[in-house]
Amino acid sequence: MTPFAIAGLQMPVSALQENLTAMGQQLDLLMARYPWVQMVVFSELAAFGPLPKHAQPLPGPAEATFQAMAARHGIWLLPGSLFEKKEGRIFNTAPVIDPRGQVIARYRKMFPFRPYESATTPGSEFVVFDVPEVGRFGVSICYDMWFPETTRTLAAMGAEVVLHPTLTDTLDRDVELAMCRAAAAQNQCYWIDVNGLGAGGVGRSVFVGPSGDVLHQAGAAEEVIPLEIDIDRVRRERAVGLRGLGQPLKSFRDREVVFPVYDRKSFDAGFLDSLGPLTLPQRPALGGEPRRRRAL
Repeated sequence: MTPFAIAGLQMPVSALQENLTAMGQQLDLLMARYPWVQMVVFSELAAFGPLPKHAQPLPGPAEATFQAMAARHGIWLLPGSLFEKKEGRIFNTAPVIDPRGQVIARYRKMFPFRPYESATTPGSEFVVFDVPEVGRFGVSICYDMWFPETTRTLAAMGAEVVLHPTLTDTLDRDVELAMCRAAAAQNQCYWIDVNGLGAGGVGRSVFVGPSGDVLHQAGAAEEVIPLEIDIDRVRRERAVGLRGLGQPLKSFRDREVVFPVYDRKSFDAGFLDSLGPLTLPQRPALGGEPRRRRAL
């Protein structure tokens, strides 16, 4: 058995004021009550909420605050994500911080929720990292999950646990919960999905095991989720199959099929092109004039 204790913090997120102070207080309380926790995960954009006007360079003051939090408690910390200013562009970025308070990686969300997140530039690099003597972890953010290739790549890179901060405040949370289970089962990994509240989401965070089994699903209120997982369970199921049955990672490795849909040059994208541009839906015209959308 290789035990490892992860906690998710499902907490209210404000878009009008910083949430760093509240995050630090929640973390202090969590560690006072559950000192055996080794890693803590917050929701997507927990620090300042969903508006890109709060973007800042990394390294920066918010990240330094998170580094101090991790070092104070001696834990691995994924503080959700924050908008990052970089070379004139804005990324949705999740820092990975080790128990010494060092930033060991930054994952930039590959699939912003377009067209609603049109101001955000997609990232292009996958992030996996090793917790010594425990296992390999991967990072994914919210809408990335809707593109299963992202999770498959993390699994192919050896990720045994996928950390997935999310900000879902929309009507499709039920669909996402099904996707969380599917992602875990298809890739035989733990799936740690932490959603926020208020401006940060509708809650219902979920921890899923490598058989697609729900270990815990939160409600729609503030909740602390400390849970010990066993990394050896991933290794056993990848060796002998999900519940002794399917072995999807090995089958993917040994595949004979080539997927031409991924080759932009050889695949006939006529149907995809016929779908039209990726734009916001518009209100129907009233009195012959379209309604104008107010800027945030």
